[in-house]
Amino acid sequence: MIAVTNPATEEIIGSIVDSDAAAVDAAVSAAAGALGPWSALSPATRAGYLRVLADEFEKRSDEISELVTRQNGTPISIARAMQSQVPVCYRYFASLAEKLSVEEHVETASGDAIVLREPVGVVAAITPWNGPQPLIAWKLGPALAAGCTAVIKPAPETSLDAFVFAEIVAAAGIPEGVVNIVTGGRETGAALVAHPGVRKVAFTGSTVAGKAIAAECAKQLKHVTLELGGKSAGILLDDVDLDAFRPLVLSACSPNTGQTCRALTRVLAPASRYDEVVDLLAATMTAIPQGDPLDPTVFFGPLVNATQRERVESYIELGKAEGAELVIGGGRPFERGYYVAPTIFCGVTNDMRIAREEIFGPVLTVMPYRTVDEAVAIANDSEYGLGGGVFSPDRERATEVARRIVTGSVGVNTSTLPIETPFGGVKNSGIGRELGPRSVDAYLEYKTIFRA
Repeated sequence: MIAVTNPATEEIIGSIVDSDAAAVDAAVSAAAGALGPWSALSPATRAGYLRVLADEFEKRSDEISELVTRQNGTPISIARAMQSQVPVCYRYFASLAEKLSVEEHVETASGDAIVLREPVGVVAAITPWNGPQPLIAWKLGPALAAGCTAVIKPAPETSLDAFVFAEIVAAAGIPEGVVNIVTGGRETGAALVAHPGVRKVAFTGSTVAGKAIAAECAKQLKHVTLELGGKSAGILLDDVDLDAFRPLVLSACSPNTGQTCRALTRVLAPASRYDEVVDLLAATMTAIPQGDPLDPTVFFGPLVNATQRERVESYIELGKAEGAELVIGGGRPFERGYYVAPTIFCGVTNDMRIAREEIFGPVLTVMPYRTVDEAVAIANDSEYGLGGGVFSPDRERATEVARRIVTGSVGVNTSTLPIETPFGGVKNSGIGRELGPRSVDAYLEYKTIFRA
């Protein structure tokens, strides 16, 4: 058994089974057994199930939000906002299912052909602890739309909400075996990835784990989608309106207490306004309430566990040792809970480890630039390429800068991620895309029947 701990109180609130290879095999076998009947349903019928799933999720959204907060420390207002998007996702994938053409007739130079779109098979959906239900939806939605069945392996820190989700799946009337859940740690995940009955793996998590998954999938020539780490840059152009940028500091630079892969943790400020930007960030981050994540007025909670707190604290000490200047934060604001105070470093250069490695906590680095070309070069000088941001009242100018950033997505004056567009990373930030109109394609195989 694996204990589940509330990071705000350090109290054990539950436990989960650390599933072994036999349990994984049973889940995969159940998914394989349900694959034929589920894939035989019309896409429109599968869309109907997805819509009912969305309805049933809405009924228990508040319950799940509170459970997620108690497991990973996400402030409840943020948790509620995240859960509110889950039914939206399932309904979006339902709309994609309704548009799915299972076969297409093609005239060729030597006759005609039929191109069939068929489900890839059993999907392993492995999700992280920072956004468990939305990231399940990003994978399960297109998988079910395509006619696949799935085995979900949630993170051990946030598996209690998966039990509620299993009840939601049952309430939606989705046939037995179509959606399966196994809980456990790394060995459970490794057994699921390696299982020969799994034909696609969809994973969100660390780059280190993603590379191991990619290697195993390569051995068996499995389909794989990887959404991995990030060290994204937010470029403030020299004409930036700081009053307009201020409300975005939380959502763009340090959402979910900095435990978000696409957070803009490298802030690039024009040298002519560098001190002004540092002061604004310091004042804004200091003013964001931190405390009990179940308090709806709190927007910075604890880190997910003691290990993550130690990791973040080690990077703060490293930043000091590297010669960066600590502007605010760096300590533990409370005696109980895995909290780290919001932290900002200035005097940072892009060769420092705090500017290059993913910290995954409420830690920002602020770097100056003198020309837009230099800002773009700094932004692109990273092993990651997941997110990014450009901020300026001149929308078209900011968009031209955004075009030059080597990354999977860039927000211009916004941190809102639209589900109607592809999301994913380049370089060490991953392979493939989730969301958007072509997301179902990742769960399909194409078969051609050509005829004389």
